[in-house]
Amino acid sequence: MAIHLVRHGKAGSRPDWHQPDDLRPLSDGGLAQAAAIGDVLAPLEVVRIASSRYVRCVQTVQPLADKLGLHIDLHPALAEEAATEQTLALLEDVARQPGHSVLCSHGNVIPPVLDRLHRRGLEVVADEWTCHKGSIWTLEVDGGEIVRAVQTLVRA
Repeated sequence: MAIHLVRHGKAGSRPDWHQPDDLRPLSDGGLAQAAAIGDVLAPLEVVRIASSRYVRCVQTVQPLADKLGLHIDLHPALAEEAATEQTLALLEDVARQPGHSVLCSHGNVIPPVLDRLHRRGLEVVADEWTCHKGSIWTLEVDGGEIVRAVQTLVRA
């Protein structure tokens, strides 16, 4: 069992977007990343998908949800303004649940969470300590505890 922590795909330019930022969608490149993420994660036994409410996050996991016939739960602990403790509490709760979970969040949320887990002793396996758009961090779970983080860079 694992938690697959996904950073949303490429979105349009923040300075060029003149509406609320949570409505900013994926770019064409981001949509391609979303399709590739869906292809990578669809063969797993995913039982739940959760996302930040931001459109770009929902769009990133929508192809996977469509393939698997799953609903996307919007969770405030995955939003761009979420506190690290809030996101960690969600991950710890999800780790105690059976099956694979996919959670989509932001580049300012995922690295501090990984850093906090690493400082607690979590093994991190990655070529580089980054959180590229469209990347997946697989948090391996054993006995309800997150024990290892492995990075996958998805190429679209």
